[in-house]
Amino acid sequence: MKYHYIDRLGLNISAIGIGTWGVGGAGWGNVNDNESIDAIRYMIDHGVNLVDTAPVYGLGHAEEIVGKAIKGLRDKIILVSKCGITRKKATGFGENGPIRDSSRKMILAQVEESLTRLDVDHLDVLLIHWPDVNTPFEETVDALKQLKQEGKIRFSGICNFEQDQIDAVYKLGGLDFAQYQFSMIEDKWASIMDQYSKLGVATMSYGSLGGGILSGKFRTLPELAADDMRLNFYPFFKEPIFSKCQELLKVMDELSASHHCDVSQIALNWAGDHPSVTTALVGVTKINHAKENCEAMDLELNEKEREVLDLKAKEVIDLIHRQ
Repeated sequence: MKYHYIDRLGLNISAIGIGTWGVGGAGWGNVNDNESIDAIRYMIDHGVNLVDTAPVYGLGHAEEIVGKAIKGLRDKIILVSKCGITRKKATGFGENGPIRDSSRKMILAQVEESLTRLDVDHLDVLLIHWPDVNTPFEETVDALKQLKQEGKIRFSGICNFEQDQIDAVYKLGGLDFAQYQFSMIEDKWASIMDQYSKLGVATMSYGSLGGGILSGKFRTLPELAADDMRLNFYPFFKEPIFSKCQELLKVMDELSASHHCDVSQIALNWAGDHPSVTTALVGVTKINHAKENCEAMDLELNEKEREVLDLKAKEVIDLIHRQ
C-alpha cells in the first residue's frame, strides 16, 4: 500500500480509503452486512488506514456496520464521519432529500449519535457534509473547535463546498480535510483540490470509480431502480454520456490487459496517484472487490499511459459540460 504523509497534520494516510455509502444499503441494491464487515476488515488488514462514513448513509446503518467492522482495529485507522445533513427517508430527493443544518446544536447532537453507533469515544475527522448557507460559518467552525477541545474529534473539514465557502472555513481555522467528487471523468472540483492540497490540507476524492461506471461492470445501459444513487447522483448512467464512457473503457481494457489487472484498478490507481489527492475513497461490500482495491496501488502507470487516459477521459468531461 502507498501512503501520503501530510506534514501539517502529522498523518500518514493510505492512498486509497474505504468509502461506506454503499454499506448503508439504501439506494445501492442488495447489500449483505456480514460481507460488508468482512470486506472492510480485509482492506484494513491489507494496509488501508482510512475509513469514511456518515450518519445519513442508510440513516445510520453504515456507521453501525463500520462500528462492528473496526472492533479491535480502532488504533489502526483514521476514522472519518460527517455531520450537517439529515434525511426523512433513507433515499430520495426533493421533499425526501437531504436537509442541511450545520448549526451548533445539530453538529453537537449528531456527533454524539455517531459515536454511539460507531461505538467509539472519538472521531479522527469530522466533516461538514454539505454547506448550510442558513447558518453562519463562524457558528459551524466554533462547534468544530469545541469538539476538538472536548477530545471528541481530532481534525475537521468539509465536503462539497464552493470556492468562497471553503475559503471562509479555511480562514476561520476549521479546515484540515476537504472531500470532493473527483475521478478520471469528474473534474469540477479539481482546482480547489489542487489549491488546498498545496496548503497542507488532506484531500479526499469520492466517486473515484464514477459510481461504478469505471469498474467496467456496466457495458450495457443498466435498468436501475428509480431511487438508485447511481442513477440520481451521477450523470454517467444516462445517454449520451454512458456511451461516451464506453469509449474510455475500451482504452482502459487495453491497459488492463497489458498490466494483467482489472479495469477498476486502472481507475483507482489513477485517482490514488493523482498529485492533488491524498486518499481516493472507494466503496466496498464484497471481499473480492476489497482485494482488487488493495492491489490497485501496486500498478505503475507510466506517463504515456496516463496521457492516453486523460485525453479519452476529457472527451467524457467535455460532453458532460455541454449537457
